[in-house]
Amino acid sequence: MSGFDWQSAAVASATVIAWIVIGTGLLQILLYLIQLVFAGISLAQRPPIVRSSLLWQRYANRAPPIAVLAPAFNEEVTIVESVTSLLALHYPEFEVVVINDGSKDGTLQRLIDHFDVHPIDRYYDRTVGHQPIRGLYANPRLPRLLVVDKENGGKSDALNAGINVARAPLFCSIDADSLLESDALLRAVRPFVEEPDRMVAVGGTIRLANGSRIEGGRVREVCLPRNFLALVQIVEYLRAFLMARLALSRLQVLTVISGAFGLFRRRLVLEVGGYSHGTVGEDMELVVKLHRHMRELKRPYRIDFIPEPVCWTEAPEDLTILGRQRARWQRGSLETFVKHRDMLFNPKFGRIGFLGFGQVLVVDVMGPIIEVVGYVLIPLLWAVGLLAVDYLLAFLAVTFTFGIFISVATLILEEVELRRFPKARDLAILTFVAVAENFGYRQISNFWRLRGVWQFLRKQQGWGTMTRKGFQSAS
Repeated sequence: MSGFDWQSAAVASATVIAWIVIGTGLLQILLYLIQLVFAGISLAQRPPIVRSSLLWQRYANRAPPIAVLAPAFNEEVTIVESVTSLLALHYPEFEVVVINDGSKDGTLQRLIDHFDVHPIDRYYDRTVGHQPIRGLYANPRLPRLLVVDKENGGKSDALNAGINVARAPLFCSIDADSLLESDALLRAVRPFVEEPDRMVAVGGTIRLANGSRIEGGRVREVCLPRNFLALVQIVEYLRAFLMARLALSRLQVLTVISGAFGLFRRRLVLEVGGYSHGTVGEDMELVVKLHRHMRELKRPYRIDFIPEPVCWTEAPEDLTILGRQRARWQRGSLETFVKHRDMLFNPKFGRIGFLGFGQVLVVDVMGPIIEVVGYVLIPLLWAVGLLAVDYLLAFLAVTFTFGIFISVATLILEEVELRRFPKARDLAILTFVAVAENFGYRQISNFWRLRGVWQFLRKQQGWGTMTRKGFQSAS
């Protein structure tokens, strides 16, 4: 081994590492560019119906009943405002089912006191499994409200209880700390009315209410928050919903509908056994199970995302809670990917196996690991002389330049098609944030996701504590 050229081997190894990091980054950018194009096409070909009255004229007579399922665990700060908002929804026939999942705070008592609900008897099947129900509560003067009190079992367990108790053919899963816009159900049900035999599930847009003026359970004025983390998350949510999910829906390879707002055909969800237990990615897992089920049965179907129906939620404003949330999301994606790994590149599952799962592999499974490796190794290898400066510049271009381009392009899409931010100053601030997030926040976010990978490898369970401030009015 005396003739072995260690320096040449080290340079060759460093070059291979650099190519893997840069190549993975380029592959992600290519996927984002494709998503951006398809999102633009989708918005151009199916522009939103602006007026709610027109929606009502077209769809109200044909809109099927919907059960709105709101699982609640320790939500005493926001529960009354959230349920008040749900009861004021503008939809022909619906029922709000609030499932108190064994809260340790005063969530149930707040519901009992404010809405004057009392114990009732109501028959329900136990088609999908969940922890025992301790009682059902209702008020004859509020016929659209049903409160389910059950033993704690987690969000998926609470949703399964709601699915069993519900009677409507469609159910809408939301988070109890979220606010639906009054016409959100009518907008979300539109694909079910237009394609009743094929539509399985529809996802809507999640937007952040931090900083906005809220009155009576409604967002009255869209304002930007002053907290930088909340601002960054607004850009992230625009990128995730307005670009990624819209494009993946257009390609019919959508693998996740947010647990904060999704509309599902109840019969098909019962056929796949409802939400799975033992995962924190139950929303993604349900959508993947529906894809698998319909593909195996060889039934024609659609799972869509449409941007117009909006659900407002509260974003974490401190690093600890946000980091916990992002690690949990990463863990949920990995749990679903590994559980259904046989679908990856499997011709039996068509485009969902190749495009849908291929995208999850590159963006969610490989993406954070490879990017963190790049942050650590490429500058180090360049500093010790094992990498040429060209590789360092290519890595920086992949990491920063294209990230900024994608974020700003998404903001342009939002402004051209939806125009939810009426002030030019707001768009200018978000554009600045879209640039700034790439210098520090993006790196921290990838370390959070890496922590999620570690938690997944250790088979860690549970959601962790999520502290809510409650919706605040802008001053």
